[in-house]
Amino acid sequence: MITAGAAVQGAAHLARGQGCQDAFKAVDLGEAAVLAVADGAGGRERSALGAHIAVDTACRILSESVPEATDAPETWTAWIAAAGAEVVLEFRRAVEGVLSATGRPSGRPTAPFGPADPPPPVDAGALAATLVAAVVRPPWVAFLSVGDCFGTVLTREPAGTGTAPQRRERCHLVLPPPPPGAPETVFLSSPGAGLRLRSFVVWEPQLSGVVLATDGCAALTLDHPSVRELPPEAGPLPSERFFCGLAATLRANGGDAAPLRDLLSGPEAARTGDDLTVLCALTDGR
Repeated sequence: MITAGAAVQGAAHLARGQGCQDAFKAVDLGEAAVLAVADGAGGRERSALGAHIAVDTACRILSESVPEATDAPETWTAWIAAAGAEVVLEFRRAVEGVLSATGRPSGRPTAPFGPADPPPPVDAGALAATLVAAVVRPPWVAFLSVGDCFGTVLTREPAGTGTAPQRRERCHLVLPPPPPGAPETVFLSSPGAGLRLRSFVVWEPQLSGVVLATDGCAALTLDHPSVRELPPEAGPLPSERFFCGLAATLRANGGDAAPLRDLLSGPEAARTGDDLTVLCALTDGR
């Protein structure tokens, strides 16, 4: 399985002298791969740290006790739901541990507390981040998400379909970003985040790849439905030019992420102003 990812500082962040607040991580388990992408909340001074904690936590928990490819849908569905709840809980614990250790939410150390002095309140929102993660074990993909990141699945036409020497690859937006006017973004540190967690599984015999992205990538990677002569209510559609082109490039170069980084740094990407992060796993090398 080929995995590749890149995170690029957004133009607006660069103009403000603000570092990249996204993070990504992939774990190769042999027959499976775990992918995680997190987007630190803009305006939160320590959200970049929150994003890194999020992907580390997700990859650690999702790498444990992954169901078999032959297991029933009920097994996969129950497993990803339970693992997602654990990710939210463990993220909160990790963030509170970091903030409690520094003494104040701002990160400024303080004098030791007296025997009768309670510790100061902890503001977990200081490290707020959204998260999307996926466990890829063909023909299964298990997704979990908190916030506005999104996910796309790639498939190939069945063998013997069509006349092309190489089976055509298609892309499917299975986890879309929230529509315009959606309620305020939920973060892993938000009250009730566990209740807003989305988890689901996809069974796809023709699975050829999975791509995760932060919301800053929407303008670069998603098409308006009018591009395919569909009404606006059809919602955003994944750009075959981006997703299928990226997959072909990564297969050809063995997973070198440099072309992906170039895509996220190009003029089309710069217009978003936000940080851009894309992480993918390709399940075949054709």
